[in-house]
Amino acid sequence: MSIKKTYPLLISLALVGCASTGGTVNPKDPWEPYNRSMYKFNDAVDKAVLKPVAQGYGTVMPEFGKTMVTNFFSNLDDILVTINDVLQFKFSQAASDGTRVLFNSTFGLLGFFNVASDLEKHNEDFGQTLGYWGVGPGPYVVLPFFGPRTVRDSFGLVVDSFASPVRLISSVPLRNELYVTRTVDTRTGLLDNEKVLDEAAMDRYMFIRDGYLQQRRSLIYDGNPPREKFNDEEDSDILNKSPSGENQGGAQPIVTSTPASSLVTTEPIGQSVPQGPDVSTPATTQAPAPSDAQPAEAQPSSEPAQ
Repeated sequence: MSIKKTYPLLISLALVGCASTGGTVNPKDPWEPYNRSMYKFNDAVDKAVLKPVAQGYGTVMPEFGKTMVTNFFSNLDDILVTINDVLQFKFSQAASDGTRVLFNSTFGLLGFFNVASDLEKHNEDFGQTLGYWGVGPGPYVVLPFFGPRTVRDSFGLVVDSFASPVRLISSVPLRNELYVTRTVDTRTGLLDNEKVLDEAAMDRYMFIRDGYLQQRRSLIYDGNPPREKFNDEEDSDILNKSPSGENQGGAQPIVTSTPASSLVTTEPIGQSVPQGPDVSTPATTQAPAPSDAQPAEAQPSSEPAQ
């Protein structure tokens, strides 16, 4: 899925998620009290430090300079994307992303120029790789400084961090400068989307949570996730099923092979039922035995023939 569609998708899916919650507890967020506290902490740090720095960077840095910085880190990210393409057996996509890295790293001068812009840029990480192989997302969690994640994506974040080309740089000061520059560049790119968030969200935490979960689900399925069943649909499926797998079209009264003169018992136990024939003493005019009983053979008469 193209990374260019990520942020608009996040906004639109979050709007849908907020509209459908209706104030109910989200079972995917069992740690909500902690998560809300951590969200407030991250938001306070962002407003005090990161956002002002990003705004200053966006004001001082010319557009072509911001584009070159974004291209540089995007090229480094394509290395991890290509690795995860291979781990997910997306070989044609891996070839495309690997070609992007090759051309941008050489003809694009280490990625500062996106000369391979004709090739679509994809968004893959190790969290998506785990999801591709069937690992469930786990509960939603807000990490300090890193923001919204799931348990699965938190493990993916650790793996991607260890595999990052920036981590391989031996010079600690240079490595830290690159980490800071990447963070500021990423935060600058979110300034415009934050305006939509401020205008649309009544509960920012819920907006971000639902948007993140739906966006990650979409990425796992490459933009075509299966339709999720709502609670009322699941309850309907349960009601339409019986233990024997029969009578799925709806419950119907069970009619036995009792003769017509007898009444079918539909009242609850304990209520009086009109009396039919006494079934404990078979009569000569009683209905034939059930089909699973063996037919009675003709018995010779015990009286001598006259």
